Amino acid sequence: MTRSAQTVFPVRAAGRILPWLLVGLLAVAGVGGWWWHSHQQAQGQAAGQSHDGGGGRAHGGPGGRAAPPSPVSVQVARKQDIRVLVTAIGNIAASNTAIVHAQVSGVLQRLDFVEGQQVKAGQLLAQIDPRSFQASLDQSQGALLRDQAQLENARIDLVRYQGLLAKDAIPKQQLDTQVALVHQLEGTVKLDQAAVASAQLQLSYTRVTAPIAGRVGLKQVDLGNVIQPTDANGVVIITQTRPIALTFAVPASNIPVISKRLHGGVAMPVQAFDRGGKQPLAVGTVATVDNSIDVTTDTIKVKALFPNLDDSLFPNQAVNVSLQLDTLHDVLAVPQAAVLRGAQGAYVYVVGADNKVSVHVVQPGASDASWVAVQGDLQAGDRVVIDGGDRLRPGATVEVITAQAQQHAAPAVAH
Repeated sequence: MTRSAQTVFPVRAAGRILPWLLVGLLAVAGVGGWWWHSHQQAQGQAAGQSHDGGGGRAHGGPGGRAAPPSPVSVQVARKQDIRVLVTAIGNIAASNTAIVHAQVSGVLQRLDFVEGQQVKAGQLLAQIDPRSFQASLDQSQGALLRDQAQLENARIDLVRYQGLLAKDAIPKQQLDTQVALVHQLEGTVKLDQAAVASAQLQLSYTRVTAPIAGRVGLKQVDLGNVIQPTDANGVVIITQTRPIALTFAVPASNIPVISKRLHGGVAMPVQAFDRGGKQPLAVGTVATVDNSIDVTTDTIKVKALFPNLDDSLFPNQAVNVSLQLDTLHDVLAVPQAAVLRGAQGAYVYVVGADNKVSVHVVQPGASDASWVAVQGDLQAGDRVVIDGGDRLRPGATVEVITAQAQQHAAPAVAH
């Protein structure tokens, strides 16, 4: 009995100790693995910093590698003439417009124009049947010849009566009657002459002629129709387009300059552009200004004339207008694309000899095409940035490239 008890006790103690031993071994192994992993990670980071010169520098942080130069396009500031321009929107109008009416009633026999052609003043446009008017003229001329013959006979009798009265062969009353008859026939002849002139005028009206030189429009009546002076549309409409007029409004503040140049006989060029403002159409000169200011807009109307020999301008056409008031000679100018605006006002980026940019504040003035006159800390010959300035900061290093090269580089920069 005692031997059996001694044999059982060691077996139970070993069963209780073994699980705790396993747990301890696992804990030791876990701590060792964690230490080894941390050591290896620290060595890898140290090696990376040694290779790249610091983890912060690899990501562009302080003390890291400098960013690549920004690609920009430049243009050289230069001295040149700049036109002082005023832009506006204007309307083309014919110098004169005439609705050609028939002045007598009759059947339209012929049209002597081609729609759209240029005609001269007095040129035949249409023919009305002249036969009835010719008959009236013939009748009037016949009456004139008859009465002229009677007048001639009365004058002969008057001379005869004067001789007879001198011989006391006739009474004085008979002579006085003959004098009155001569005067009466003279009046009749004058009436006949007026009737002949009227008939000739009426006959001439059967030839419808152009009252002004200009461009004829579409015909308003067809052959064979009876036309009358009261027809509202007339025969055709003529617009005088050579020269042609342009009317536009400019700020009233420009009146002194315009008036001075007009009175001095100095021509002020006016250029007309299409509605997009890109395609030039024609060049003319200022003819006059209106006699009053529009108080609602504080503007005054200006009228310019264009030769329009190529018919590039049409009545009622809307155009963009550029009026040249003056010319600034030999002023410093830069491309308009170079002028940027910020809190300090207008400025440009200037590229130095070391390809670093600096900010130069300028005061823009008159602009002409793509160039603008400027004043400020800028010299002729300075390279100003015209493309890529929105990505720059003062002191930044840039790479000056051509426009074509920049187009290829732009996607990489944007990316």
